[in-house]
Amino acid sequence: MSEIDLTRAETHFAFGRNWASYAQSVAEAEIKEAEAGLLRLLGGEPPRGTRFLDIGSGSGLHSLAALRLGASHVHAVDIDEDSVATTRALLSRFAHDRDWQAVHASVFELTPEGLGEFDLVYSWGVLHHTGDLNRAVRCAARLVRPGGLFLFALYRRVWADFFWRFEKRWYAKASPAAQARARAVYTALFRMWFRLTGRRFDDYQAGYCSNRGMEFQHDVHDWMGGWPYESVAPEEVEDLMRPLGFERVRSFVGRGRFFGRYTGIFGSGCDEFVYRRV
Repeated sequence: MSEIDLTRAETHFAFGRNWASYAQSVAEAEIKEAEAGLLRLLGGEPPRGTRFLDIGSGSGLHSLAALRLGASHVHAVDIDEDSVATTRALLSRFAHDRDWQAVHASVFELTPEGLGEFDLVYSWGVLHHTGDLNRAVRCAARLVRPGGLFLFALYRRVWADFFWRFEKRWYAKASPAAQARARAVYTALFRMWFRLTGRRFDDYQAGYCSNRGMEFQHDVHDWMGGWPYESVAPEEVEDLMRPLGFERVRSFVGRGRFFGRYTGIFGSGCDEFVYRRV
């Protein structure tokens, strides 16, 4: 029996449906949060006049943030057709007069010969779901122009990775009813942990906003279904990027919202990286 090719779209969790559901609630507050997150990665410098590539655009929220912060052109791509449709709808709603494209494509299909090079290449929480993380990083990196920036976030490696790989593979194929039961169990355990540590889960959930802008329940579905799943240690990222001709500008490591930076009992947060092509 041949091994399943995890880089093919049909083997992936249907992220796009979740993004489509979330995008209906996007308003000014969510857009401002996305703008703040992008500015933090850029060291406070708006991307004015830049060509911006968004790999794995999801809802299109960060493509929108780049346009509102002054990017001259945004090219958004996603392997999930529902995500492409959602990105187009969101940008048509909030940035209909700006210069942008949203297309259906895999990161493995993108080439500088076909697209050109970009001042900023952005991929938040995406490349670890491609089925081949290292190759995906290399493919994305070659689209950065000399002197340009590569902004990306990857799941950090945690002790519980073996469990989450099993869980995600199951969840991605489970029925909607089974998925709902699994989310209910996860949320109940999360609520119990808050009670044991003397905190109020309801306050946490009410004020919740992830780095990609999602609210809590959409984010739980996104986390539990994220298959394929890979993770990486920060030093491995450095070892991957240096031979490609990149130097680290800044990083935000170990800042995830989930309990257990190294154990990953409730999940693995993303480490964020900014590299410059030199």
